Amino acid sequence: MNVFNRVLPMTVFVCGLMLTASFSLQAASFEEGKDYVTVTGITEVQQPVLREFFSYNCPHCYKQDPLMASTVKLLGKDIAFERTPVGVGRPAWELSQFAYYIAQKLKMTNQVHLAVFKQIHEKGEPFTTPEQVKAFFIAQGAKVNDVDAAMTSVDAKFTLMNYDSQTELSGIKGVPSLLVNGRYMLTSTDHSPEELAELVKFLATKSLN
Repeated sequence: MNVFNRVLPMTVFVCGLMLTASFSLQAASFEEGKDYVTVTGITEVQQPVLREFFSYNCPHCYKQDPLMASTVKLLGKDIAFERTPVGVGRPAWELSQFAYYIAQKLKMTNQVHLAVFKQIHEKGEPFTTPEQVKAFFIAQGAKVNDVDAAMTSVDAKFTLMNYDSQTELSGIKGVPSLLVNGRYMLTSTDHSPEELAELVKFLATKSLN
């Protein structure tokens, strides 16, 4: 089964879009159109939730990852955190998207997340074939049979298609992008973890009102 024959109809997609804007956040003074925008978005089964749209191949996503880790830690268990890997029809991005799926399937995401980023942005070795993805996970300690099973799983194609559907329906134009409860898109990530956590909490509460 070839899980890579998918083309996402997006005409403009920019890596680093969210890092182009800059603003100062103040608690209890967040403004629509300045700090966030309301979008048609996606339906989230679990709420409240912060969803990050990202690609391991995007240098801005790599740069933002420590900010996300600190913010998620501040949010604790009050707000769920989910990721959607973005492929947008780019072969290397789709292989990284596939790698994220395998990590989730093998319950190795926390273990390999930073390692994938480092392989691409520090070692300069992005995935170019599915065999390289397989070799990566084996090097990370996964069993060969488990990796093979994940790569050929019947839900692989559908999960990747779901990633693409979420990306398209969300209305994002670039990565990294952050969506709260599937409805509110942050307009920038140029602030501290504390500020970002406060904004996410504000929007999560707003959605549930």
